[in-house]
Amino acid sequence: MSSNAGQVLFTGIASPERAQQVAQAMLSPEMFSGWGICTLSSDSLRFNPMAYHNGSIWPHDNALIAAGFARYGLKTEAQRVFQALFELSQQSAYRLPELICGFKRRGGEAPVPYPVACSPQAWAAGAVYQLLNSAEIPVRRII
Repeated sequence: MSSNAGQVLFTGIASPERAQQVAQAMLSPEMFSGWGICTLSSDSLRFNPMAYHNGSIWPHDNALIAAGFARYGLKTEAQRVFQALFELSQQSAYRLPELICGFKRRGGEAPVPYPVACSPQAWAAGAVYQLLNSAEIPVRRII
């Protein structure tokens, strides 16, 4: 299981029934770290939370997935992704990094930065607007 399945919802090619199943999988403990959706399930043999594409968390990837949730009317799910990334931004001077390590979120601990991630990163910065739109969060609510 990878985050690619969540991106399928952004395209609109999944049936509504399948979209619900994909959303549940994306937000399962194996995929959702608490800081966002990992690129690869922790059940996978290749999973490594410090790997660039095999377990890390990419804000722009999460924004596409949240937009897919919203496309299928899964607003609560989209808001959960928004909340995780908003809290990530609070830990990084309100600048979403290119990616972070996919370690599970633990109370009182900051996310683990990816050692060579760019911050700020253009596509991560652009993800904010997609997240706001998908979660239907009025900008005035967070300012």
